[in-house]
Amino acid sequence: MIGRLNHIAVVVPDLTAAAAVYGDTLGARVSAPQPLPAHGVTVVFVELPNTKIELLQPLGADSPVQGFLEKNPAGGMHHVCYEVDDIIVARDRLRAEGARVLGDGEPRLGAHDKPVLFLHPKDFCGTLIELEQT
Repeated sequence: MIGRLNHIAVVVPDLTAAAAVYGDTLGARVSAPQPLPAHGVTVVFVELPNTKIELLQPLGADSPVQGFLEKNPAGGMHHVCYEVDDIIVARDRLRAEGARVLGDGEPRLGAHDKPVLFLHPKDFCGTLIELEQT
């Protein structure tokens, strides 16, 4: 059901500094910051030959990643995103298998303007999973 790895997301306390680490120190191509108010984050994407790294910084006090950053002040890996062909088919199959879809269960547009859903980490070996329709 899942396709290729789309990205690994890392929450960071300072997006500018993190982007410099990936761009200047590691020599990767880094996108411009993109505020996503609907998701409560600002993101940059680090382009790699085989996938992307998504760097996330909270946008506002109500950001869903603010609690993560409070527990992990230096930042850390937040979620893994896999591609799926049809997000509704994937959601329905996962629910039938007993997996919990976070939020109201309806896809929202993600950073790439494609439908995304998140799956409860307790159902996936302690890892928050994002599904993105390709």
